[in-house]
Amino acid sequence: MSSYDIAEEIRGTFPHTEELVVQYLSGYLVDDAGEEEDILKFARDMLLSLSQGRFELVDKLMARLQELLEDQLSARQKKLAAPKLTKLDKVVDMGRVTMSNTIALSEGVDLESINKGKASRVDVKKLEKAEAKLKAKIEKRSRRDLYEGSKLLDAHRKQQTYEEMFMKINSLEANSAAKNKSKDVHLPSIDVSFGSNRILTGATLTLAHGRRYGIIGRNGVGKSTLLRHIAMREVPIPAHITILFVEQEVMGDDTTAIEAVLKADVWRDHLLKEEKSLNEQLAQLESENDEKRFDDAREEASSRLAEVHASLAEMEAETGPARAAALLAGLGFDESDQQRPTKSFSGGWRMRLALARALFVKPTLLLLDEPTNHIDLNALAWLEDYLQTWPGTLLVVSHDRAFLDAVATDIVHQHSSRLDYYKGNFTQFYSTKSERERNLKKEYDAQVEYRKHLQAFIDRWRYNANRAAQAQSKIKILEKLPDLQPPELEETESFKFPETSKISPPLLQMNEVTFGYTSEKIILKGVNFDIGLDSRIALVGANGAGKSTLVKLLTGDLNPMSGEVNRNGRLRVAYFAQHHVDTLTPSMTPVQFLASKFPGKTDQEYRGHLGNFQISGMTGLQTIGTLSGGQKSRVAFAVLSLQQPHILLLDEPTNHLDMEGLDALMHALQVWNGGVIIISHDERFINNVAKELWVCGDGTVNKFSGDVQGYKNLIVNNAKLKP
Repeated sequence: MSSYDIAEEIRGTFPHTEELVVQYLSGYLVDDAGEEEDILKFARDMLLSLSQGRFELVDKLMARLQELLEDQLSARQKKLAAPKLTKLDKVVDMGRVTMSNTIALSEGVDLESINKGKASRVDVKKLEKAEAKLKAKIEKRSRRDLYEGSKLLDAHRKQQTYEEMFMKINSLEANSAAKNKSKDVHLPSIDVSFGSNRILTGATLTLAHGRRYGIIGRNGVGKSTLLRHIAMREVPIPAHITILFVEQEVMGDDTTAIEAVLKADVWRDHLLKEEKSLNEQLAQLESENDEKRFDDAREEASSRLAEVHASLAEMEAETGPARAAALLAGLGFDESDQQRPTKSFSGGWRMRLALARALFVKPTLLLLDEPTNHIDLNALAWLEDYLQTWPGTLLVVSHDRAFLDAVATDIVHQHSSRLDYYKGNFTQFYSTKSERERNLKKEYDAQVEYRKHLQAFIDRWRYNANRAAQAQSKIKILEKLPDLQPPELEETESFKFPETSKISPPLLQMNEVTFGYTSEKIILKGVNFDIGLDSRIALVGANGAGKSTLVKLLTGDLNPMSGEVNRNGRLRVAYFAQHHVDTLTPSMTPVQFLASKFPGKTDQEYRGHLGNFQISGMTGLQTIGTLSGGQKSRVAFAVLSLQQPHILLLDEPTNHLDMEGLDALMHALQVWNGGVIIISHDERFINNVAKELWVCGDGTVNKFSGDVQGYKNLIVNNAKLKP
């Protein structure tokens, strides 16, 4: 029995358990427990602390673990029952003990006398080497990290450039080799691991060319890992299918934004440079005489130049600058931005650049990981419209349901180390999945009842002479029934903000506020805004339109040039920033961080408060640096709620949250009795939380009469009208 099997059982029953805990517990049960420790009691106590009151699941899991560990437990019992070595009261120096005078009369052997004077046969160097290996192995195990061992990380450590990686993954001949070949992907059985964690086991990967697949699943299930394995061809994708994965932001240097996009198509850039070199070579050869060697060189260069021109024509190289400019414009880069060096852009804008580069290359298989996290609603509206006509295959990981509804033709549900496929967008998937789960539950419940009925008949009549034959018949029927597994329970999350105290209006008002970082560049002018406890307002607009500036004026981080911002003296405002992770101390645990910000409570009270945002069990005791983005967001929400705010200002709060976490946040805000101002690109989040939509643009903030979809349609139509 391996620790991997134990870990799989724990993950299957409690899928949200921290992987560090899973690895520790599975290793302890299989290898690390002391001889006299009650390993089952220890395991049960730890699982109870993680179960959040689901005792029946703990009982079921413990019964399964006992079955798996049956041989090992038997061996431990035998070892405990065996005679034990006894520690002597005094040290005995066998070198000074004289042999018994009667030993020759018995069958005993005086080993001391036999071996005295003989040299040891042990190879001391080999012994030292073996001990060193064992020590290294123990040390490695003690500091074993879940995230080590991936070839992807090895590739990252080697710091291969984008160009090297692109040319390694996608050969120049790939496009020509793809002619008359299927661009579908069908791999009937793939295994994907990340370090010691098994992501997929015997899963089927099926991608039909021209379809757009949305991958969904809980945080930590391995969606991004699957994309990386596909991108690195660690999953055997056919060589004639070109692949590009958008994950990392563009490295900043002096290259302009539009040049960075043009250079993304490495083979186009490579062929253009070769074309230039060949033209220079031919011009030089034209000035030479008519010797045969020059004629041959001219002929060879001309022939190669014709091949280069054919390849460039095939990839439509001449349309490159226009296509690159259009892509950048759609993602929010105006003409002046396109000429700026990439090092002048922030991380979010460099991610947009990375997205533009991928769209420019037009690979057969495009892989996107949470593309909506770094773009505003305007760019998102354009991206949704653009991807709907994507000519190749698209595989995108996203927690944005509205985005998946607009873009996806198929949904891939990654769970339980497998991939399940559903036709249609997310709404259709959810409907189909819910119906499938209801049917499975009905079928399972019906069989359970039928089994009970058969078993009751058997138990009653098995030993009755008149009914024994019927009882035997029922036994055969029972044995032939298929062994149905109980349907997986869909786990839900819940967030809870503490009820706020009532204060009399007005709470927060802006009267004719004007602001600019310089008098020449005014960002907001003549803004009037009123916020109360019942306010539910969403701010939308392009990046740089002044949404975050408006929020900072409301919090008091910025002061207006003119006009007034009036605040109630008792008002408490909590602000969730886009880059909330920067405000958390990576070396602290969540409990320590809360204690540093809000001293005076016990550790148990802090842990209970973190539990309101699904930071429970051992997670509250891990350092913040080891937490996922979603877990860090939850810690930040816990910090906000301890401020006991009257108004929440949330700037892109949905980034990093999975769908279950997003649902929990929406419900918590809906039932909370304070005021809420949100900046978000997530259409579903806005529709469920906000009652009003305000648009920032052209230096003003105005209420929009329609809904989010109406605003997005307006953005797309305006973009199409531009030349």
